Amino acid sequence: MRLRSSATETRPTPPRTALVAALLGVAVTAGAVALAEVLTRVGGTGPGPVAAVAGVFIDNTPLWLKELAIGWFGTHDKLALGVGIGVVMLLLAVAAGLEERRRRYSGGAVVVVLGLVAALATVTRPDGGWVAAWPVLVSAVAGALVLVAVVNPTPGAAARPAEGAPSEADAPPTGPGRRQLLRGAGLLVGAAVVGAGVSRRVGRAPAAAPIALPPPATPAPATPSPATVGADFGVPGLAPYRTPNADFYRIDTAFVVPRVDAASWQLRVHGLVDREVRLKLVDLLAAPLTQAWVTLCCVSNEVGGDLVGNAEWLGLPVRDVLAQAGPRPGADMVLSRSVDGFTASTPLEVLTDGRNALLAVAMNGSPLPPEHGYPVRMVVPGLYGYVSATKWVSELEVTRFADAAAYWTQRGWAPRGPVKLSSRIDVPRAGRQLPAGPVTVAGVAWAQHTGIAAVEVRVDGGAWQPAELAADVSIDTWRQWRYPWTATPGAHTLEVRATDRNGQVQTGRRTDPVPDGATGWHRVDVRVA
Repeated sequence: MRLRSSATETRPTPPRTALVAALLGVAVTAGAVALAEVLTRVGGTGPGPVAAVAGVFIDNTPLWLKELAIGWFGTHDKLALGVGIGVVMLLLAVAAGLEERRRRYSGGAVVVVLGLVAALATVTRPDGGWVAAWPVLVSAVAGALVLVAVVNPTPGAAARPAEGAPSEADAPPTGPGRRQLLRGAGLLVGAAVVGAGVSRRVGRAPAAAPIALPPPATPAPATPSPATVGADFGVPGLAPYRTPNADFYRIDTAFVVPRVDAASWQLRVHGLVDREVRLKLVDLLAAPLTQAWVTLCCVSNEVGGDLVGNAEWLGLPVRDVLAQAGPRPGADMVLSRSVDGFTASTPLEVLTDGRNALLAVAMNGSPLPPEHGYPVRMVVPGLYGYVSATKWVSELEVTRFADAAAYWTQRGWAPRGPVKLSSRIDVPRAGRQLPAGPVTVAGVAWAQHTGIAAVEVRVDGGAWQPAELAADVSIDTWRQWRYPWTATPGAHTLEVRATDRNGQVQTGRRTDPVPDGATGWHRVDVRVA
């Protein structure tokens, strides 16, 4: 008969089950990330690990993948990236837990390696550096030690009980290993919850309320009343003349909205200038400001896409600031730089030719929302945003196209990006089934800093018919149009094209957005009952 081991016999702690080890790996990794975020936010040393890794990914994303992401997710591309990073981190955390179960310290090493990767990403960010990497490294080492402690509490944890020794089921339910497991798991879950809360509060972008907006020295033209034929037809489903701030598209390279202190913000103007200029927000607000309606458009906008919006902006003309600096002969470009390192290349002539190119502080009568560049951004009529509409702007470098390349130019996009003549059908929507009879076809057309002269619609490839245009507020904004159509039963194709004030007719040749914007007529297929 075999004798059971005595109660005082020392025996190794049985290994965790695979499920428990995987869950512990997830809890430890979440706790380590949360701790790093807390230390980063409280210490104010730079971007958090998730934002740093996301920033490196965004900066190194190939053009085809960027366009694919925007095509699939549109303005939700940052959310999609965040979910993707979360899924990858989850899988790696599970792998760390399972690896630690298999061999002591090996899973902890996985956590340390992940921390090193995040630390290196932090070092490369414009708002990072070596000092900013210490929260990530400390958190990674702490997470690795906790993972070892809760998955393999004692050396030899992977060993099986000796023959005749009590089985795992016979072990006391409240042994040291289980107490460590519960204590460690509770600590890490608590750290994750606290870290998420602190990061959300401390890392929240600043509110725009502290800025007191002065009245414009040069007001914008009043929007004509829609009582007759105004700027807004009010057709259901048609994009309004003014895009509400909450609905305005957002496409930029910032995974996390930069936190900019309005009180300490300043703009530096340097490079090929006679004198360097530094402008604080109080200086900007004290200057004569201009109010202007300007339509902005993303170069990634597909034919018929919604990455375009129109707003009333308030700001200081860029030409006034450049005049203070005195650009030198030979300069032909201004490289604007954001606080997060993004750069845009804007032709100097466009910023000084009299158009309403602004250092904007307000959007639709309110201080800029954080997502749209608070406290100051650039707004330039006639150019795609990637070469002009720098958010959170902090620097203007007067230089030459031959000497400097901006963020997207380095990634294959054209260095100059004039907006192309475009039009869009908003109603009826593609694939919609309509009743026979009178139908209003409506949409918008734009040709910034040139203006829209005419819009035409055709049905089923027939003759082009003139559409009715809404009132023209500014050559720098889009213009609504509508066309009365008597719909007959069957499948139909609707197309639209525009003509600008220079007589240029919108081309029907389809091209992709890369490298300088899409072209082609927008087409909508509908079925009439």
